[in-house]
Formats: sequence, C-alpha cells, structure tokens
Amino acid sequence: MNLYERIQELAKSKNISIRQLEEKLGLANATIRRWGIQNPGIDKVQAVAKFFHVSVDYLLGNEEIEHPQFSPELLDAIDNAEGFSGQPLDDHDKEIIKGLLAAYIAGKNK
Repeated sequence: MNLYERIQELAKSKNISIRQLEEKLGLANATIRRWGIQNPGIDKVQAVAKFFHVSVDYLLGNEEIEHPQFSPELLDAIDNAEGFSGQPLDDHDKEIIKGLLAAYIAGKNK
C-alpha cells in the first residue's frame, strides 16, 4: 500500500473525502492525489499524520498504528482535553492518557 492509499483508507475511516482533507490542511486541490506518483514535502506528510493521529512512519508503511483500538473521535478528544488548570494538556500527558486507556481496554479484553 502506498502513501496515497494509506491516506485514502484513513480518510474513509473518518468519513471525509481527500478534497475535504486538502481543504482542512490548506493544501491545493489534487495535492494529495499526486502523492500516488510523486513524493510530497515532509511538512505536508507531517500535517496529514497529525490530522489522523498517526506517525509519518505509519503513512510511509514503516510501522503499524500505535493505538488501533482508539477511534479518531477519542484521539481528537484527548488532543483537545484540558488539565485541571484549564490549560491544554502537553504531549507527555496525552501519551499517559492513551497508555492508561490502552491498558484498561487490554484488561477488559482478557
């Protein structure tokens, strides 16, 4: 599966079209479609990875999704969560929450 096909799969899972994704990321029309035949800039790939909460390595086919049991909506909620002070959570705290949820889910599935 190439980069474009992985992005198509992720977009489908989030019920958005490639064009809608391009609009959300501020990319020109058909930018992502061209990635099936030409290499994009790393900044654009990073933006797509961040949007879908996956790593660049996942998009490039070098690894699997770290938290496949988490829906995109749950990951969005974690990314937009605030701490007790009303400030956004930092990346370390977000990873702790993901780890706790993964352990909880794994425990329930035993």
